Amino acid sequence: MMADSPERGAPIRPADLSRRVPGEESIKRAHLLTLGAVVLLAVLLRLPFVTQPLVDAFSWRQASTAMMADNFRTGGWNIFLPEVSWTGPGPSYQGREFQLLSYITAILHAVFGWHDWFGRLVAMLFGLVTLVSLHRLAALIWDEPHAHAVAGAYAVMPAAIAIDTSFLPDPSMLAMLTLGLWLFVRYWRGGPPALLILGAAAFTLGVLCKLPGLSAGLAVVWLVGAALLRGEKKIAGLSALASAVGLALVVAYYAWAIHLGTTTPPYHVAGSGYLWDDGLSAFFAEAFYTEKAGWIATNWFYGWPLLLLMLVGLWFWPSAAELRQDPALTLLPLVWLGGAVVVYLVGAREITANPWNLHMFHVPMAFLIGRAVVVLVGLGGVALGRRMARVAILGAVVLIGSLSPLLESIKTPYAEAGQQLGEALAGLRRPDDLAILVAPTVGDPIALYYSRGRGWVFPPGGDDRDWARLYDDDATAIAELERLRAEGARWFGLTRNATDNQGRLFVEHHASVVEHLMQTGELVSFDDAHLLWRLDQPG
Repeated sequence: MMADSPERGAPIRPADLSRRVPGEESIKRAHLLTLGAVVLLAVLLRLPFVTQPLVDAFSWRQASTAMMADNFRTGGWNIFLPEVSWTGPGPSYQGREFQLLSYITAILHAVFGWHDWFGRLVAMLFGLVTLVSLHRLAALIWDEPHAHAVAGAYAVMPAAIAIDTSFLPDPSMLAMLTLGLWLFVRYWRGGPPALLILGAAAFTLGVLCKLPGLSAGLAVVWLVGAALLRGEKKIAGLSALASAVGLALVVAYYAWAIHLGTTTPPYHVAGSGYLWDDGLSAFFAEAFYTEKAGWIATNWFYGWPLLLLMLVGLWFWPSAAELRQDPALTLLPLVWLGGAVVVYLVGAREITANPWNLHMFHVPMAFLIGRAVVVLVGLGGVALGRRMARVAILGAVVLIGSLSPLLESIKTPYAEAGQQLGEALAGLRRPDDLAILVAPTVGDPIALYYSRGRGWVFPPGGDDRDWARLYDDDATAIAELERLRAEGARWFGLTRNATDNQGRLFVEHHASVVEHLMQTGELVSFDDAHLLWRLDQPG
């Protein structure tokens, strides 16, 4: 057994650390090799997507995150002032989550130069932290065989692969949460107070990186309550104190984020669609967006093979007696899952509109899948050959039914024309030129990101209006275009496939706007994918 898997159900004691049993070193080595193989598998499944341009299904949010990294490097290193580049000349500070991932990426850009894939690389590294921490957590609260299966489930889960290779804050959130909970459980089982301090710091950082991380807070509350029931008042008291300090930091930071986003242009605080925004009746009318969540689960994130494995894992959830574990630890993943469900119910519209927020589910879901794998592989005997055959069959089913088709769907370069538009402008614009650019998805700032400049999406974003929707009439659109020209816009570009969330194609719906641009601008770049006008030279 590895060092953090002592006698089941008992706190770690110094005597446990010095105890040796025959063959212990070889068993430990085998477990380490298995963990290494799982990590290698995760890397091999993720590396092909690391160098992909930021044009997949998550391009909109990735572009904003990438812009914040750019602006830390070029506009100042104050991590408390995250800034995007799609609301004009700037500064364009916004109320955002703590930008740990984008800040690390900015440092890499400063040292090695700009590469659009650095953000994906940092996200993948955070994903590996999640994987290793998850393995050690599973070994600590269950056992080593389950740990291998749970970590393996996370390694091959399409949703985890997709998000862990996206320039999003969510990989840093889950990495810090899982690391923090693992360290906290080690302290709860009798470890030194330093583990509590480190665990609380990591956990707090995870929630700062993304508020859905609060879902795992229920697991901490669960363990504090269990410590009280066991009469361990010191562990419970210190844990509650550390959690309170962490929560205070989270409240303070997000109070600042709201202040920043409501007092500085463009007056934007990221996130909307929560229960207090729409009201309980609206959420009930939409059945808490379960139809949309179901579509995401089956077509993007898991697929039927993994969903069925989750049900098997839930049905055959291990008992404390089977694992020779403390009941509080045995149920810990279900408690986290319950916390994630509560957070989902509070923010269902926001979470389903931006599905990477579902990353908070993926540690408890990995436990469900891992448990199912252990149960199914162990049916009908213990012969190694039979077990390996069952592992191979399960792997093939997951590969064919989930992994391959779902990753292809998520990673399809939907916004590639936006990248091409931005790169075309990058070769023409002067350093301070402002541009108005319309990507394949109206409102997506991906074209501006690849232009390496600042400007506006169109219709302009940042306020409360639906800026993924085109104006209803040409006159309003032309008036807005001229207003932005007066504010300094020198370029207007759009992709020929630019479509809003009503399914309206820009070149058809705003045909008069295109005609107006032909009369008042100079068409300097065009092909089958895009049109680009210079606005400072009337036609």
